[in-house]
Amino acid sequence: MDILVLGASYGSLFATKCLMAGHNVTLICTPRTAELINSEGTEVRIKLRGEDEHRSICSKDYKGTCTAVTPDQSHPYSYDLIVLAMQEPQYAQPEVKALMHRIARSGRPVLSIMNHPPLAYLRRIHKLAHVDLNDCFTDASVWDEFDPALVSLCSPDPQAFRPPEEASNVLHVGLPTNFKAAAFGDRSNTNMLRQLELDIQNVTLEGKDVPVKLRVYDSLFVPMAKWAMLCAGNYRCVTETGAISINEAVHGNLGEAALIYSWVNEVAQSLGAEILDQVPFHKYAHAADNLLKPSSAARAIEAGAIQIERVDKLVQKVATSLDMQNDELDRIVKTVDKRLEENVSLVV
Repeated sequence: MDILVLGASYGSLFATKCLMAGHNVTLICTPRTAELINSEGTEVRIKLRGEDEHRSICSKDYKGTCTAVTPDQSHPYSYDLIVLAMQEPQYAQPEVKALMHRIARSGRPVLSIMNHPPLAYLRRIHKLAHVDLNDCFTDASVWDEFDPALVSLCSPDPQAFRPPEEASNVLHVGLPTNFKAAAFGDRSNTNMLRQLELDIQNVTLEGKDVPVKLRVYDSLFVPMAKWAMLCAGNYRCVTETGAISINEAVHGNLGEAALIYSWVNEVAQSLGAEILDQVPFHKYAHAADNLLKPSSAARAIEAGAIQIERVDKLVQKVATSLDMQNDELDRIVKTVDKRLEENVSLVV
């Protein structure tokens, strides 16, 4: 397969898994990062089961080709699958937005691995088909031309980051869990996704299993399991006085984290999710033991960002449409709003 991935940071993890399975990947990124990747390739550091040290997996070591281009250089018609791995605000940037319009017109299947689900994907959910969610997006018009049947969502459960001291072609995987994708609206594209799932499943490194699989589910709601994690951990890393780690956000007040986690799962269930679509809180809390850095949202705010992915606000808006409300979620949204407004005032 020929796969286009928008975003060379977190996207390089998904790309590396595809490369190891023998597929070709093109990464969309900035000119400087594209030049580096085309010269040196990508490096993803991941720990294999039973090993204490991370392995470096380099794109140049595999038969699948890895290239990088800028948004204006990309022609989406020539790809079998398009993967969205940028943060939601980035799709509003002029060059990326223009590329998104070309992608929508190409009729190619689009798999998002964003924390923030695409608006076109949300339209596939009956109870959200006509709910006004536009103000939860930086620019909702990005999604106007997309066919919802061709857009699916993959819960980005693996945790990874670019080490600040390393070049922009290096990614460190801290929590090597699986990507959990919902099926597309038509069988042929879902079959292609299941073939990719099988190809990635069969990859080994020196005879050893390589973590971070692709799992494909019939349910539209499996990726929504991430909503509870984001609200109980990631957005609670944002405080009025600074950023805290996901570990501290969850374990600093485990009972409070459990309550908001459970409530967000109830919101998903009100949309149609089953309990089996969701991750029990104790499993998430155990994973949070090893999440010793602030979330990307909290780090972005500390760095002065004036726009971030607002899944917290999306959950709040979805809940309101279902006549549901939660004081802790309202507090989270208010705190994030305040910190972003403070950053805006500094820019002005």
